[in-house]
Amino acid sequence: MIVVTGGAGFIGSQLVAGLNKLGRKDVIVVDDLSDGKKFENLVVNNIADYFDKTEFRQLIERRGSLCDQIELIFHQGACSTTTEWNGQYMMDNNYTYSKELLHFCLERELPFIYASSAAVYGIDSKFIEEPEHESPINVYGYSKLLFDNYIRNLKSKINSQIVGLRYFNVFGSGESHKNSMASVIYHFNNQIKETGTLKLFEGSHGYADGEQLRDFISVDDVVDVNLWLMNKPDVSGIFNVGTGQSNSFNNVANAVIDWHKKGEINYIPFPDSLKESYQSFTEANLVKLRSTGYEQEFTSLKNGVNSYLSILNSK
Repeated sequence: MIVVTGGAGFIGSQLVAGLNKLGRKDVIVVDDLSDGKKFENLVVNNIADYFDKTEFRQLIERRGSLCDQIELIFHQGACSTTTEWNGQYMMDNNYTYSKELLHFCLERELPFIYASSAAVYGIDSKFIEEPEHESPINVYGYSKLLFDNYIRNLKSKINSQIVGLRYFNVFGSGESHKNSMASVIYHFNNQIKETGTLKLFEGSHGYADGEQLRDFISVDDVVDVNLWLMNKPDVSGIFNVGTGQSNSFNNVANAVIDWHKKGEINYIPFPDSLKESYQSFTEANLVKLRSTGYEQEFTSLKNGVNSYLSILNSK
């Protein structure tokens, strides 16, 4: 059995779909369906079983009989809301929960591939997987960095595959339930259909209107990295997962406008509440990931946006 935590969520559900395409239907999904709308991500996939996150935490704590059937855990479950400031909630979901799963895997020498985040870098401009470049600016990023460092400190005691993947700005199918945390491509598509106007932030942090830069990566590419690592048990470490190429929000907006063949941009004031906790530039350094032998080219922004919009507007 393969466990995918957060398997009803955005990246997790697409990972389950990827496993299904490989013929793997022996997948256990773990999630929190307090938001029942996420069932839409589950219903399209073939899974062997489902557990609520609380139930699964209790199961592995007891080391129940089902535990003997687990061969690998893809840990995608987390609170990914970067504007969430309830530190107690964030640390339990993103740190304590992750430690529980990690120690279960270490005890049994099972592969553990988990989602970290580019949020660990804060406003650093190098985005290299080394401590001197890591300085998160919100509690979400801190929770992810703390777990990365926990693993680093255990390195000499680890005898199985442990991989942390620092996702940059992921977009694609299965994110509609994320509301405000869904990608700008998702929001731009809705805005252009509803009003014909795309809302972008005015200039900030030294960037002109709409020129803030992010590394946008298709969820299909993220899934490909995860599945490639599943077949490379000798590869362990913490790796960036982005395209290595940043694009401005203007570029993204214009790609959406080009696809729809209509629309205009409206710049809105940059919120005061985000000024101290906003990454105005991200771009993955891929040297470490490429050193593992992963050679697949990443989807270009234009192709990724066009493919995603075709899916969104086919419904």
